[in-house]
Amino acid sequence: MNYRHSFHAGNSADVVKHSLLIELVRALQQKPGALTLIDTHAGCGLYDLGGEDARRTGEALQGVLRTFEDANPLLDDYRAAVRAVNVSSEPHLYPGSPRILAQLVRPQDFLILNEKHPEDADTLRRAMRDTSAAVHERDAYEFWRAMVPPRTARGVVIVDPPYEQTDERARITATLAAAYPKWSHGVTVIWYPLKDRSLHWRWKEQLRSLGIRKFLNVEHWLYDVDQPGIYNGAGLFIINPPYAFTQALPPMLEVLRAVLAPEGHRGAITADWLTG
Repeated sequence: MNYRHSFHAGNSADVVKHSLLIELVRALQQKPGALTLIDTHAGCGLYDLGGEDARRTGEALQGVLRTFEDANPLLDDYRAAVRAVNVSSEPHLYPGSPRILAQLVRPQDFLILNEKHPEDADTLRRAMRDTSAAVHERDAYEFWRAMVPPRTARGVVIVDPPYEQTDERARITATLAAAYPKWSHGVTVIWYPLKDRSLHWRWKEQLRSLGIRKFLNVEHWLYDVDQPGIYNGAGLFIINPPYAFTQALPPMLEVLRAVLAPEGHRGAITADWLTG
């Protein structure tokens, strides 16, 4: 499955991913110590919702634009992050994870980004030129292994690949198995699309076998049954989520489901511990 960011910017998966990422970083920032925020598959950083790729799918209509029609205060931080890259009240541009993280960093924090595709890396550098972010152009999994542990005691690694390669899940599993022992107390966030339930369950069993103690799994299934030929939702694996984040998670998930549920489908947003 090809999940290039530009085709799906601002869709329901982005809303869940970015709203929870904001809450996660905010929870970690309740302590004053410095954080290192590392994005292994950073993409272009900023996306035009009126561009050819985004218009081809039209997925923002069922994602970010729905949140702007809703007044629930739990989504205020997410909407503010989107408004920050737009000059009008309506979102025409969508911030990828790098631009959202850049809004969150404090003076003592570090933001380190990586994008392997040369054209996307050039676009990312332009999108981040008004920030303090460092931008690398390396193989994402080599970069992930090399960057942990970071120089700061605490931090977050965000792994958000396009799943272009058939071995993407295997590479994630192998890299996590190598990186976790080096930084067992660090926070890692792994995003993934949901398409084939049986394939996904097999992957979860492989990850479960790694024996990671605090391994949270958040999943948003859009539909009651798999819909052929389209993605059926998305999820996040979150290793070592902070307590403040997990305590605030249930009401946030309820709001997200209420805003994003497709008409005529119940679906579900769930949060379960994979291990521990």
